[in-house]
Amino acid sequence: MLPRPFPTIRRLGLAICTGLALLPLHSAGADTLYVRAGKLVDVEKSRVLTDQLIRVEDGRITAVTAYAAPPADAKLVDWSRYMVLPGLIDMHTHLADWGQTSNVAEPLLHSVAEIALVGAQNAHTTLKAGFTTVHDVGCFRAFTDVALRDAINAGRVPGPRMSVVGAYITAPGGGGEVTGFAPDVAVPADMRVGVVADAAEARVRTRYLFQHGVDTIKIIATGAVLAEGTEPGQMEMTEEEMRAVVTQAAQHGSYATAHAHGAAGIKAAIRAGVRSVEHASLIDDEGIALAKARGVALVMDIYNGDYIEEVGTREGWPEGHLRKNRETTDAQRDGFRKAVKAGVKIAYGTDAGVYPHGDNARQFPYMVRYGMTPMQAIQAATVVAADVLGWSRDVGAISPGRYADMIAIDGDALADIGLLSKVTAVMKGGALVD
Repeated sequence: MLPRPFPTIRRLGLAICTGLALLPLHSAGADTLYVRAGKLVDVEKSRVLTDQLIRVEDGRITAVTAYAAPPADAKLVDWSRYMVLPGLIDMHTHLADWGQTSNVAEPLLHSVAEIALVGAQNAHTTLKAGFTTVHDVGCFRAFTDVALRDAINAGRVPGPRMSVVGAYITAPGGGGEVTGFAPDVAVPADMRVGVVADAAEARVRTRYLFQHGVDTIKIIATGAVLAEGTEPGQMEMTEEEMRAVVTQAAQHGSYATAHAHGAAGIKAAIRAGVRSVEHASLIDDEGIALAKARGVALVMDIYNGDYIEEVGTREGWPEGHLRKNRETTDAQRDGFRKAVKAGVKIAYGTDAGVYPHGDNARQFPYMVRYGMTPMQAIQAATVVAADVLGWSRDVGAISPGRYADMIAIDGDALADIGLLSKVTAVMKGGALVD
C-alpha cells in the first residue's frame, strides 16, 4: 500500500495526441475510461496479450479483457497500434537536486528555492519519459524531496509517484556529505541532517527523518565514486550502526536501502537487514549468495559508468571521480551478470541526476547486454521494483486494482528494448501526460 494517497492529475481537457484517437477527457477518474491496447505486456505472467481492453475507473484499473467494443458514448484511448506496458519505475533517482558537474562545491551554489524549482522540472521530465514512479534516494538539501513529493501528490506540479528519503544517513565526511573544498567553508545545517557518528545518533537521526515525512531511509554504507575524500571499497558505517537504522525504520513500518560499492560494506548492510543495496559495484560471490539467501534486491546502475567516462572526461570532472568510476564500472557489470545468473532479485535503478533526467531508459539495453532477457529487464522496472518498494497493490503491472499508469510504445520493446527510450504516450492515474 502506498504510504499516502496519490490524487490523479486534473485536467479540463486533453489535446488529441499525434497518432492517437482520443476522446476529450475532463477530470481524470470522474468517468469511466477505456484503453484499447494492440499488444499488452503482462509482466506478472511474462507474456504478451493482443487486442486488449483496459477499463479504468477513478484512476484505477478495474478490468483487463479481450477487446470488445465499449459503450458507444464511452471515453476511449485507442492505442491499438501500440505496445502497452505498465508505467516504468526507477528505483534510484535524485530529482530534488542539481545535476552532476565538474565543481565539487556545486551543491553550495544553489538556494533551496532554486533546487525546488529544478526538482519540479526534473519530475515532469521523468514522468514524460514514461517513469510514473520513482524511489528518490537522496538530496543534499534535506526534505526538498518531501516537498516535491507532496506537491506532486497535491496536483500542484506534474511528476511521478515518489518514495523519498529526505537526507542521507552518513558518517561525518562520508559519501553522503558535500566534500572537497576548503576546511573552513561552512556547510549549511540542512546539508548535514543525516550525519551520524554512532548507533545512538543513527537511531535519533532516522527517527527525525520519519518525523519530517520521509517514506524510507538511505544509508551510505561505503565511500562513493562521485565524492571527494571517500573510496568506494571502504566501509564508512559499521554493521551495528546500520542495524540501528534498519530497526528504527521497521518501527515506522518502513525499511532502509544501502548505498554500498565495496564487498565488505555490501555484506554488512545485508546482514544488518536492508531491503536493497544500491550500486553493489564490487560485490563478490559471497555477497551475491547472501543477497539471494536473504531476498535482498540489488539496484545496479550499470549504464552510468559510460556516461561518467564520456561526459566527465570531456567536462573535466575531478580526476579522482574518473579514476574511481574506471575502477568500478567493469567490476559492477561482471557482478550484475553473476547476480542475474544466480537468480538474485534485481530492481531497475539508474542514478538519474548524475546523468540527465529523462534519459532513465538508456539502461535497459545494458541490462540485456549483461545477462537479462528483455522481459526480465522490463520486469525489473515494473513488478519487481513495485515489490521492493512495497507498492505492489498500486503500481508495477496492468491489472485490476492498480493505478492506471501505462505507456505506449510504437514497436515491439521485447524485440528492441531500446524503444523504451522513445515513449509515444504516457498515462498516470488514468490521465494522459502532457
